[in-house]
Amino acid sequence: MADIVIAPPARAGAPAAGLRDWWIAPPLAVLAVLFFYPFGLIALQALGGDQHVLSVANFEQVLRSRQFLSGLYHTIAIAVSASAGCLVLGFVFSLVIAFVPFPGARFVGRLIDTFIALPTFLVALAFTFVYGSAGLLNQSLMQAFHLTLPPLDFLYSQWGVVLSEITVYTPFIMRPLLASFSQIDGAQIEVASSLGARPLRIIRQIILPAALPALLAGGSLCLLLTVNEFGIVLFIGAKDVITLPLLIYDKAIQEFDYTTACVIAVVNIALSLGLYACYRMVVSFCGGRRAGLG
Repeated sequence: MADIVIAPPARAGAPAAGLRDWWIAPPLAVLAVLFFYPFGLIALQALGGDQHVLSVANFEQVLRSRQFLSGLYHTIAIAVSASAGCLVLGFVFSLVIAFVPFPGARFVGRLIDTFIALPTFLVALAFTFVYGSAGLLNQSLMQAFHLTLPPLDFLYSQWGVVLSEITVYTPFIMRPLLASFSQIDGAQIEVASSLGARPLRIIRQIILPAALPALLAGGSLCLLLTVNEFGIVLFIGAKDVITLPLLIYDKAIQEFDYTTACVIAVVNIALSLGLYACYRMVVSFCGGRRAGLG
């Protein structure tokens, strides 16, 4: 006699399978309205131009222009330099806060976290008041040494932008680093120190391997954010320093050249999505590595 299988009674109010499938519709509708439709218009304008004839001629013309190549160079150079500076500065600051006991270390860590909540242009504005031509430091030096011209003019250059971005984005490195340092077993450092290991060797052989996943994840995130930075570059107004976001702004708002602006925007979006994919790969790799070590 065949076994009789009695199915459990359906729960009251449980949605049907077909109804559950419709829950994906509202998020897709929001994405379609807020992202896919505007991006489609940008791509259509980049490919068709004002004549609405689809062609890659606009891309060929813009991508070969000296202005675009200069903007791409400055974007990558500033992003790489700022990310490298954030990695070095964030690692050193995190080491001091985590392993060098001093009064107020916890408060300093919380204070650094507040920088993440601040708009980026505020740092550029503050640097202008301190390091600008009419800033506090230049005015003090001019009065002290009876100078006619401001002695410090690095702010209005590519390095001024890099310094501002390092100040803004270093906390994005420190947060994962401090979390990673908190998981290091203090007994390892004590044993290594008792065996005669110097601080640099402890950092190289114990702390740095444990911090490597956080460094990779934070560095890739900083690279993604600095590539798309707009407010700092605009506020500082560095001479001959035009990045892709600023170039899009100039073409669209000041020159009303929407086709060129859309072409550059498509390239900038592709670059950002590529960096985001790399960031997700790094995060997944670091998560898998931590799980394997655990």
